[in-house]
Amino acid sequence: MLHIPLWRRILIVLVCLAGIVFALPNAFYDRVERHNDAAAAGEADAGWPDWLPNDLVNLGLDLRGGAHLVAEVQVEDVYASRMDALWPDVRDALAAERDTLGFVTRVEDGPADVLRVQVSNAEQAQRAAEIVRGLARPVSSLSAAGASDLVVSVSGGVVSVQLSEAERAATDNRTVQQALEIVRRRIDEVGTREPTIARQGEDRILVQVPGVGSAQEVKDIIGTTAQLTFNPVIRTTQDPEADPGIGNMLVPDVGGTGLYYVLERAPVVTGDELTDAQPSFDQNSNPAVSFRFDPTGARAFGDYTAQNIGEPFAIVLDNEVISAPVIQSHIPGGSGIITGQFTVEESTNLAVLLRAGALPAELTFLEERTIGPELGQDSIDAGSVAGIVGLVAVIFFMVATYGLFGVFGSIALLINVALLIAVLSVIGGTLTLPGIAGIVLTMGMAVDANVLVFERIREELKTARGPARAIELGYEKALSAIVDSNFTTFMTAVILFALGAGPVRGFAITLGLGILTSVFTAIFVTRLMIVIWYNRRRPRTIEV
Repeated sequence: MLHIPLWRRILIVLVCLAGIVFALPNAFYDRVERHNDAAAAGEADAGWPDWLPNDLVNLGLDLRGGAHLVAEVQVEDVYASRMDALWPDVRDALAAERDTLGFVTRVEDGPADVLRVQVSNAEQAQRAAEIVRGLARPVSSLSAAGASDLVVSVSGGVVSVQLSEAERAATDNRTVQQALEIVRRRIDEVGTREPTIARQGEDRILVQVPGVGSAQEVKDIIGTTAQLTFNPVIRTTQDPEADPGIGNMLVPDVGGTGLYYVLERAPVVTGDELTDAQPSFDQNSNPAVSFRFDPTGARAFGDYTAQNIGEPFAIVLDNEVISAPVIQSHIPGGSGIITGQFTVEESTNLAVLLRAGALPAELTFLEERTIGPELGQDSIDAGSVAGIVGLVAVIFFMVATYGLFGVFGSIALLINVALLIAVLSVIGGTLTLPGIAGIVLTMGMAVDANVLVFERIREELKTARGPARAIELGYEKALSAIVDSNFTTFMTAVILFALGAGPVRGFAITLGLGILTSVFTAIFVTRLMIVIWYNRRRPRTIEV
């Protein structure tokens, strides 16, 4: 007599019911999505009951439409920034031996990625170079272990400092990785569903964001460097050609007002020391951005404001002065507010950019495409038609070939699809057009397992051992073939996921999960239905 323990029957039924319940929201996709968006915004929406699951399968760029961009990171920008940051250390180190070296000045002309320092006592230039070499550090890269990060040379009375080739390579890699992470944080800040952000080649970043109206929306979020600094103000001028002097810089006021600020090049604090930034309002109820520094930044900001009461200082964002308030009092605690001619939307976007961090280098967009949702809908319709045609054809074949057992196999097939969609929903998987192909292929894999079992039962019926024994032996002897065939396909899916990217991974995920669910339905669900039917009917013979 065929027997399945009661606890196993209950477990199988519960798994099937859970799969159907968690797959159900995808049948009402638009309604559930509106409910989720309203819940995220703190609003009420009665379109979907709160007690039902609301997880959805995320639709990929090819199904939902959205933006596709390829950006190149201008890694050379970092070299100049490194030299600017190195200059105070070089100046202080050389100033300690002013009696020997004479006066030390920075030579402004020349390449931006080379720091050129003039010592008035040209005969001691080699000594100055030795001091600067003492500031060098080992390159933080396994491929260049032991190499120095600086190359120092002397020509006349000028000491030239630049990054070594090993340090440039390490810097390039760090810059692209940092830009990649910041782009990801900026996209995540605006709540976009399942973006694809990946590195391409040495210095490029691929960004795919489903569900946005245009590529320009994404560029507005990720294309701004958001380099924030707080600099001392020396004077203001209306002359755009004014000479700021050595160690200073000329920066325009935001909005093209015609006013220019002469600022000290070395900032008091930078955006790197920000820990938080939020949109807010000033005392006049105008949109503003409140900020808070980390302990290091808070200490420097507090010390500067205590020593410069009554003096102006400039808040510089991407080489434009967005605000230049006068310090009224000591500002301890490292918190403050940025005011300016902001709209509410601008203050919100600025807070997002500052919170996500500054891009280490400029991004140049090499490719940008906006994919309309109509194309995605066409893909969904085509995939749906393919899936339905394949499902109907498989069910017809199963019923025509195996009769009642074919009906059991077809029901298990539908449960298999529900389980697969449920798993994708729960894990937050993204469905692409290749993913739909993986689902269709899963249907064939699920039927293949049932065919192996039914054909084996047919063989066992010829030994005249009785239908119960034939069913039992059919499942036992077909198990090894089912496991072998599905294991090899599952390993292929794992390899595709590990080595592939984008659509290939989407196909691998649906195929791999589909194999697991098809094995479950073929071995447990179909068998449970057959056992329940047989124990109730007790037929003397069965036709498979």
